[in-house]
Amino acid sequence: LPRAVVDALRANFVLYTTKVRHESRSGDGTTTKMIVELAGGDVVEACVMRHAKGRTTLCVSSQVGCKMGCTFCATGTLGELGNLSAGEICEQLAHASRGDAVRNVVFMGMGEPLNNYRNVIDAIEAMTSDKGFGLSPAKITVSTVGVIPRMRTLRRDAPGTRLALSLHAPNQALRQKIVPTATAYKLEDLMATLDEHMASGPKMKTMIEYCVLGGVNDDEACARELGALLRGKEVIVNLIPLNPTDTPAGHVPPTREAVQKMLEILTSPEFDLFTTVRHEMGQDIAGACGQLALKTPD
Repeated sequence: LPRAVVDALRANFVLYTTKVRHESRSGDGTTTKMIVELAGGDVVEACVMRHAKGRTTLCVSSQVGCKMGCTFCATGTLGELGNLSAGEICEQLAHASRGDAVRNVVFMGMGEPLNNYRNVIDAIEAMTSDKGFGLSPAKITVSTVGVIPRMRTLRRDAPGTRLALSLHAPNQALRQKIVPTATAYKLEDLMATLDEHMASGPKMKTMIEYCVLGGVNDDEACARELGALLRGKEVIVNLIPLNPTDTPAGHVPPTREAVQKMLEILTSPEFDLFTTVRHEMGQDIAGACGQLALKTPD
């Protein structure tokens, strides 16, 4: 290219609008947390998780902070400070791909993805485009606490992607205590919308995320009520024992015995639900579920 063109490109365009301010690597090497600075000075966090057999997953943020206020989540203490653009979301993948061959992306970082709907959809389009990152739509999972209007359009606007529903409770009253914004939608309406979503496209199991809080939602009665709520649905129940977080609610992790009992009940012939217990990665660098809170090293 002529020198004048090169100079003009340098003066008017950049390869990245964001930069990685800091990286923390877990002691076992499985997780790297990136603190990504946006052009306006705000920061978000993204985590690279390296699983067995070479599979690598990137957990991306879609917002600065989050207004959903889940009582166990450090991000929820920040409030919603802003939305990321589609480019800022995709740049998290670009930064991560410098060191790892990322083939799976989960929208489970900071923010409620369906509250930044258009930018998340545009980011997914870029991630799955042959001219973009070329990921399979089935390798992308969008997690939500249940924004019903957007759940109804997700299958249409991001075909082939997977949905994860952050449920956390088997009934409306308890769910409102754990997820205060759940007052906006009744649990029965949320379940009906989930059924509509699963029936509207290719058959694939939807993940039900259930953060297990000691003494709150971890007893046998909760497990049986959850089993009855989900029985017969094409779902994967993912039990997530609480990770240590500094939140006003002061929740404590469940005992191993309580989690094991929930697992036994949900997988019993009575409910026959495919259920897993999440093996958390990155706890020692505050990179596990619920721990992202804009904490930067001094």
